[in-house]
Amino acid sequence: MRKINKPLAAIVIAAAAMGLTACATQPTAAPAANVSVDNKSNTIQVQSTEKVKVVPDIAEVSYSVSTQAADPKAAQETNTQDVNKVIDFLKKAGVDEKSIQTSNYGLNPIYDYNAGQKITGYEMRTGITVSDLPMDKLGTLVASSIEAGINNIDHIAYMSSKYDESYQEALKKAVSASKVKADAIAAASGVTLGTITNVEEISTYNDTRYEAGAAFGAQADAKSIAVEPGQLDVEAQVTVTYGIK
Repeated sequence: MRKINKPLAAIVIAAAAMGLTACATQPTAAPAANVSVDNKSNTIQVQSTEKVKVVPDIAEVSYSVSTQAADPKAAQETNTQDVNKVIDFLKKAGVDEKSIQTSNYGLNPIYDYNAGQKITGYEMRTGITVSDLPMDKLGTLVASSIEAGINNIDHIAYMSSKYDESYQEALKKAVSASKVKADAIAAASGVTLGTITNVEEISTYNDTRYEAGAAFGAQADAKSIAVEPGQLDVEAQVTVTYGIK
C-alpha cells in the first residue's frame, strides 16, 4: 500500500465509493446515514474504485514441447532436439532472442495401469515462454509454431504497452468521483467540505497486466488462429480523506 499525505492540496486519485465516514463540528447534531460524528478529526473519508478500458496490443505465449521415448536418456535427447527446432523457428520468424525463455523442465515415467503400474516409457516436457509479441502477428505465429513442433499451448496472456498511463488516468477519474460523493455527504451532514488531508492508494498494481487463458489443439494445417483479446480493465482504488469546516 502506498500512502500520500498532502494537507491543504488538491490531489488527483479515486473512483466509486465503497465505505464512507464523516465527522461534524457540532456534537449535538444527529448523524446522517453511514456518517459518524467526531469533533476531534473533523473529516470525511471516502473509499473509491475506478476502471479504464484499454485494448491489449502485446501478448505472451506459454508453449511446451512434450516427447516420449522408451528410456529417460532417449526422451531427453529427443526433447532437446525438438525444443532447439522450435527456438530456431521463432528466431527466424523475427522473435527477439531476449523474448524467448525456456523453463518448467519435467521428466516423468509413463505407466500402464492395466498391467499393475508397469513403466512403459518416459515423457520429457519443456516449457517455452515467448513475450512481447505484437498482437497483429500473434495468430499466424501460434499456428506456425504448431507446424514447427510445438504440441502444447498452455495459455496466452494479453497485455497493454499503455498500462501505466491508463492506470494514471484511472487514478485521476477516481478523485473526481470521490469529490462528488464527499460533497454530498458534507451537505447531508450540514458541514462544508474542505481540502484533501490524506490519500491512501489501495489498488493492486498488476505487473502481469492482464491474462486470459487459452488452449489450442495441434492444428497442423492451420494458417492462422483467430485471436480475440477483448479489452483490459485497468483498476485504481483509493481512500481519500477530506477536512470539513
